[in-house]
Amino acid sequence: MTITYNDAAMHQRTACLKKRIRQAIEHAVMAPSGHNAQPWKFRMHRDSVDILADRNRSLPVVDPDDRELTISCGAALFHLRLALHHDALSTLVRVLPDPANSDLLARVRISGPHTSDEDEAELFRAIPKRRTNRNVFDAAPVPPSVHDEWYLDAKSEGCWIQLFDEEETKHAIADLVTEGDLIQGSDKAFRHELAKWVHSNRSACRDGMPGYAHGVGTLASYLGPVLVRTFDWGEGQAAKDRQLAEGSPLLVIIGTPRDTPADWIACGQTLAKMLLRGTSRGLSASFLNQPIEVASLRPQLNELCENEGFSQILLRWGYGREVQPTPRRNIEEMLI
Repeated sequence: MTITYNDAAMHQRTACLKKRIRQAIEHAVMAPSGHNAQPWKFRMHRDSVDILADRNRSLPVVDPDDRELTISCGAALFHLRLALHHDALSTLVRVLPDPANSDLLARVRISGPHTSDEDEAELFRAIPKRRTNRNVFDAAPVPPSVHDEWYLDAKSEGCWIQLFDEEETKHAIADLVTEGDLIQGSDKAFRHELAKWVHSNRSACRDGMPGYAHGVGTLASYLGPVLVRTFDWGEGQAAKDRQLAEGSPLLVIIGTPRDTPADWIACGQTLAKMLLRGTSRGLSASFLNQPIEVASLRPQLNELCENEGFSQILLRWGYGREVQPTPRRNIEEMLI
């Protein structure tokens, strides 16, 4: 078969585009995920990329409906879109494009050139800097200007947010976090599942949570999985998380109008955008999702919100000292 000049040029353009898509995926996998499970896969086509749920990395005890898994994939979707836009590529996104394939969460097609603005550039630069920071935060308040930006970020993705900075409401949320810790810490199945994702500081694992992510030293980190699995640590964790919740300058709930996979993906995109926005403003965040993960507590958290719908994510925000990044798997493991 004779290969024409046009065929060769098309092949070269396709190869170049796939290289650029792969580079964008390398930024997508820096998104946050429950237990740092990184529950996503990617499938590249000639001019598009699919994001799929990796159900082998699900957390059936803490996340029986794969709600948090889907939120994590939504965060990866936002990172992917942002990276492609930063590379001057415009995108068209179809969420849940195939009703017969529930694992296919989104398809992102390259639709032409894109002119990235300074806001996108700022968020993109924040991707490698974003961390989950579980340390105590300073007392300095989060500037109201950032609140306004977050409201717009959430609205742009079809979600809502509720901010809490008053002591009384933070105390009420801390009560729910405490109760969630007590319930989860006493659950043997929960402890066993969590222990699988807790690693020593020198572990070769490229997923999960090394001890340093929780402020644990190298020697003590070797005991982490055994301690998590064996003992009811709920009371101690509850005391620690109460201090974090009540001592943080700001608590934020991300919510959605409904509680469907499409809403969870939208929540993930909002989460990613807010985290990158906060990072670009020098802020730190970590999760306090226990009142949402424990089904009996979630309605009580919803009652604290002015918006109708469902609480999906609970974050604490403030200014904290820099922490190490958690590991990431090799991208080859995530490509289909």
